[in-house]
Amino acid sequence: MAKRWYALVGMAVVGAVALLGVQAQSATKIGDCELYGKRGEFPITPVTPGVLTVQTNLPAPGWWNGDTPETIKSGYEYCLAANIAHRAGLSQVKIVNVSFDALVAGQTRAFDLALSQVTITPERAKVVDFSPAYFSSDQGLLVRKGTKVNSSNIKTLRIGVQQGTTAVDFVKNVLKVPAANVRVFPDTPNMFTALQARQVDVVMLDTAIVLVQARQSGGALEVVGQYKTGEEYGAIYPKNSPNKAALDRIFKALEAEGVFKKLSQAYLSKEFGGDPSAIPYLKP
Repeated sequence: MAKRWYALVGMAVVGAVALLGVQAQSATKIGDCELYGKRGEFPITPVTPGVLTVQTNLPAPGWWNGDTPETIKSGYEYCLAANIAHRAGLSQVKIVNVSFDALVAGQTRAFDLALSQVTITPERAKVVDFSPAYFSSDQGLLVRKGTKVNSSNIKTLRIGVQQGTTAVDFVKNVLKVPAANVRVFPDTPNMFTALQARQVDVVMLDTAIVLVQARQSGGALEVVGQYKTGEEYGAIYPKNSPNKAALDRIFKALEAEGVFKKLSQAYLSKEFGGDPSAIPYLKP
C-alpha cells in the first residue's frame, strides 16, 4: 500500500503475535491457505527455527482477514506468507502487528519479512530491502456517497491521508493541494471515521484498499476516481538480510506459477466489490 515513512519504534510496535501452523489444518495447509509447489525448495535461515516471522500493520481486510494476529487464518498476504513459509521448508507463520511508520523506516527488528501493502520506493529502499513486486496499485479517492470529485475541484476539498503513505507526497507535491486542506491521520480507522463524520471530504489511499472500505460501508461510501501512479507492492526484508536471494527466488517462482493471481481471485475480488480498472482515472 502506499504506506508510511517513520516513527519511534519503541512506542510504535504493537505486541500482538500469533502462531498459525499446519497442525491447525492438514499437511497441505497453513491456516486456511492452499499451498503450492514443492515444500522446502528454497530453504532460508529464519530468526526463529521452523517459523516464518512476518510483520504487518492491522487491520487490513482482504489482505489479512481478522483484526488481531490470533484471529487470522486467511487473506492475500497471509496466504502469500503461508506459501513462502511452505517453499522455504517452514511449517508455521508467526504474525507480528507493528506500526507502519516504524516498519518502512527500517526500525522494526527480529523478523524474516513484512507484508503490509507497502509501495516500493527509492527512499524506502535506503533503509530496507524489497522483494520483487507482487501487486500493482494506484491511488483511489474514497468519499461519502454523492460527493462530487474531479480534476477541477480536488484542491478545494478537505483531503485525508494516512501518515507515512505515498498519498501524502502525492497530495502535497503532485496535486499541490493547500496545506490547510490536507489532514494527516496516524492510521486508517481514524481516517475512515473522520470521512464518515464529515471532518474530511475525501480520503486518498491505494485503490485496492479504499474499494474494500467502500464495500464494507454498506453503500455509505464510494470510490469515485483514482490517479495512476504506477505503484507496486513489495515485501520488506531487514536491510542486508542473508535470506534475500532465497526469498526473491520464492517470489519469482510464485509469480511464474500464477499464485499471485490465485490469491487475488480468492481473497481480493470479493472484498473489492468491483474491478479496480473500472474506476475512472483523473488527471493530476
